[in-house]
Amino acid sequence: MPHQSWKLLGSRYLAESHVTRIREDRYRLEPSNIEADFIVCESPNWVVIVPITTEGEVVLVRQFRHGVRGVVLELPGGLIDGRETPEAAAARELLEETGYRAGRVRRVAELLPNPAINNAHFHVVLAQECRLAQAPSLDPLERIEVETHPLVEVPNLIRTGRLTHAQAIAAFTCAGRLDLAALEP
Repeated sequence: MPHQSWKLLGSRYLAESHVTRIREDRYRLEPSNIEADFIVCESPNWVVIVPITTEGEVVLVRQFRHGVRGVVLELPGGLIDGRETPEAAAARELLEETGYRAGRVRRVAELLPNPAINNAHFHVVLAQECRLAQAPSLDPLERIEVETHPLVEVPNLIRTGRLTHAQAIAAFTCAGRLDLAALEP
């Protein structure tokens, strides 16, 4: 078994921010006795929301992402707070980021964003019967543009490179069970 070959020798924290902690783990691979350090980003679990309006449109957001130093088109989402369920977090984040309220929310998947370097899980939540209910109430460090697109245009957004966020593409795949037409109201 692969996991039995790795022996954890120790861990130490290298950095911490308001959302993540960077941990360095030292392992020995047995039976070769080779030792190596591995970096792990510890972060809370989060939700990625697939919001479908009553008119059959998907609600997307554009926001600046520091990792790529640019604005990215993606699905709304955010961290799960404390004992909050993924469904409750999705409803809250959708309303905060976009002003849309969902008539129904349902968790459709739990995925690992990058288990090689991250310990978190993200939950894909399908939000249906979404209606604009209020203006977004953004965090002080958020600048988000909300836009809607007909759901049937999503494959073209992906093909043309306008939607490149891997978590969003995975979320559409999970929510639609590989068939986006299944998401229409």
